Amino acid sequence: MAEISNVDVESLGKRTPAAKILDVREDYEWEAGHIEGAVHIPVDEIPDRLNELDPDQELNVICRGGGRSSRVTEWLVANGYSAVNVAGGMGAWQDAELPMVSETGETPRVH
Repeated sequence: MAEISNVDVESLGKRTPAAKILDVREDYEWEAGHIEGAVHIPVDEIPDRLNELDPDQELNVICRGGGRSSRVTEWLVANGYSAVNVAGGMGAWQDAELPMVSETGETPRVH
């Protein structure tokens, strides 16, 4: 099992949009609200879409609460990628009132 690191949303929020964020939530979750500039690859598609990720760039992996992103982070690190888990996920991001956008035209929210 690979050792994974965590980053908190407040630290990450100060680095956006420069930080590379990988959102691994499902499509409906992404559409309801996400971090502008994030890359969206649902967790089940990660192995097939690795070519979209730069193994030399640190990825900040996020989901709704941190469970899925923790597993993806562990897998990415074990496969030679530089990745950290975003502790608390999009729920913590929303609670910290950090900026989000939606694909629905409605007020962004974590679903």
